[in-house]
Amino acid sequence: MAKLKVTLIHSVIGRPQKQRKIVEGLGLKRINSSVVVPDNAAMRGAIMKINHLVDVELAK
Repeated sequence: MAKLKVTLIHSVIGRPQKQRKIVEGLGLKRINSSVVVPDNAAMRGAIMKINHLVDVELAK
């Protein structure tokens, strides 16, 4: 199964609580922190809601 590397590139300061919860739920703590998540519909949906805050690439 494919995996995605998600990196937080913008701060969550001033963002709606829903977006903050999604960032926290993905396990991202601070700017430039990265996590590897499975490539499935649930993760893609969460990432789409915060795509302006993160950078996504295929994990190796």
